[in-house]
Amino acid sequence: MADVKLTIAGRPYDVHCADGQEAQLMQLAAIVDAKARTIQGGTEVRQLLFAALMLADEGQEAASKAGHAEPQLDSLRAAVALAESREASTQEELRSARAEARTATERAQAALAELEQLRQRPPAAVAAPAYGRALEQIADRIEALASKVEQMP
Repeated sequence: MADVKLTIAGRPYDVHCADGQEAQLMQLAAIVDAKARTIQGGTEVRQLLFAALMLADEGQEAASKAGHAEPQLDSLRAAVALAESREASTQEELRSARAEARTATERAQAALAELEQLRQRPPAAVAAPAYGRALEQIADRIEALASKVEQMP
């Protein structure tokens, strides 16, 4: 047991406490002393009584606020859990969209390569000029689509 000398409302007190609790006890005594000094007039006992009542009131008010904050805290925890769940779902959707974009890019590149091979072949003798123009338009559309796909994140 440790001995601590405290001064509250101008009066010294010798108090015993568990070893290692001296600093905590001195802090608490300082709070009680500050409250007791705010009460003017009356006896020392009366100052301590009102200081104790005021501190008890503050403690009860703090406990009440903490009790009212608990449902809000539960609500906030639920909101955080929902947000985390939505984030995970969105991340999965993003990964899936990226994979689909890669697949579409690969398909477009394969189509472009095939188109380039077709362009390099000599034109068929039976092909009408209208088909050649239509193929060029299709090739242009495929190239435009491929560049759009490549720009996707």
